Amino acid sequence: QKGILLSRHEVPFAEYFRKWIDLYKKNIKGQTMYHYSRSLAVVEEYFKDTALQKITRHDYQAFINSYGSTRSKETVEKLNNHCRACIRDAVEDMIIPFDITRKVTLTWTVKAKRSDEKHLSYNESEALFKELVHRLDRGLGYYLLLLALSTGMRFGELVGLTRKDFNFEEGTINIEKTWGYAKNSPEGFGPTKNEESIRVIKVDQFTLDRFNELFQKTPTNIHQLVFFSQASKYKVISNANANKLLGKVLTDLDIKRINLHGLRHTHASVLLYQKVSMNYVSERLGHKDVETTWKTYSHILDEMREQDEQETVAIFESMAV
Repeated sequence: QKGILLSRHEVPFAEYFRKWIDLYKKNIKGQTMYHYSRSLAVVEEYFKDTALQKITRHDYQAFINSYGSTRSKETVEKLNNHCRACIRDAVEDMIIPFDITRKVTLTWTVKAKRSDEKHLSYNESEALFKELVHRLDRGLGYYLLLLALSTGMRFGELVGLTRKDFNFEEGTINIEKTWGYAKNSPEGFGPTKNEESIRVIKVDQFTLDRFNELFQKTPTNIHQLVFFSQASKYKVISNANANKLLGKVLTDLDIKRINLHGLRHTHASVLLYQKVSMNYVSERLGHKDVETTWKTYSHILDEMREQDEQETVAIFESMAV
């Protein structure tokens, strides 16, 4: 009726999803690929060999309801985004006539962490920064935490740093690779999360001086890795140990505990609170686009709204003086 000749061959959803990932997500690595693999596993378990042509909108809604019965909003959104992108391509490939994910209602039961539980306040960040500096002589892990806080780099980017990535004359760090630190990561050096993650960022002189001193007094290794660890299975400081170390420092400071990725959120939060532009924060974090940054940190903008209102009123009040 619509002038479209649909495929008469039944294609299982899971099979199409697997081929779709192999074809269109070929350059995706590390944690991102792991999330796609998890979504595929969920589809395989629920739909088994059910063909795309036999799945209705009601069926898909039931799928989301079932998955969301034990998951958080963020987890359900991730699965739905993966499925929706895949199914829309199935429509383009004329396997099914319409998008069965259209108008789906996302449901979830697990309460996600509040926004303020994922990052530290400005005063807490300052206290942590000073304490990390105080503990640098206790081990390399404290250097990693300090750099995570002062740059907002992802953990894979941090452990992928080599000495040549530090430009002490220009005051910058070059980020162009990662290091495999988990079983689902590529072995050794790997690509960044996306092309936008390849970047050169300015770093405060104090932090750079600490690393310059570190390089001068410590031996290097075959890969020139900054956070090399001979005892580690992956030859770098492990994510688990870094999180454990961070937790201990925060406990000693009587500050609520966050994980290592929370230092990335903290870095961005501090910049936004200090009125650094969203565009620059997005560029500095290596986000794919500024929309990702807006979505991730919109809660901070909401918190700053009252201050913006007061400053706006003050601007025009000053004109009357």
